Amino acid sequence: QVQLVESGGGLVQPGGSLRLSCLASGRTFSGYPMGWFRQAPGTELEFVTAISGNGATTYYTDSVKGRFTLSGDNAMNTMYLQMNSLKPEDTAVYYCASKAYGVGWYRSVGAYDYWGQGTQVTVSS
Repeated sequence: QVQLVESGGGLVQPGGSLRLSCLASGRTFSGYPMGWFRQAPGTELEFVTAISGNGATTYYTDSVKGRFTLSGDNAMNTMYLQMNSLKPEDTAVYYCASKAYGVGWYRSVGAYDYWGQGTQVTVSS
């Protein structure tokens, strides 16, 4: 059974940084499309970034380009989201997701088969 567990959220001041982790169990992290999404109170789940199944391509939504970086550690079976220059509008619950198969990258919520429980990120002074 595939399980994803996020960690690393917390409270940070505007302009600060956080690194989120997504530990995968039940299969390897690499070789499958994966992504990060977020959901602020009262809003729908929003795409943040994704990596293709072959690891060749990463894609970021415009609002986080240049500030967020997706990476992975195959040995640790973990995907990371490095978030710099955080803004109050980045406040949300962040979720990692994995697709059961595929080589491309996907920004649709419905494309993903496995989800973590989420980790809260709050950006406030």
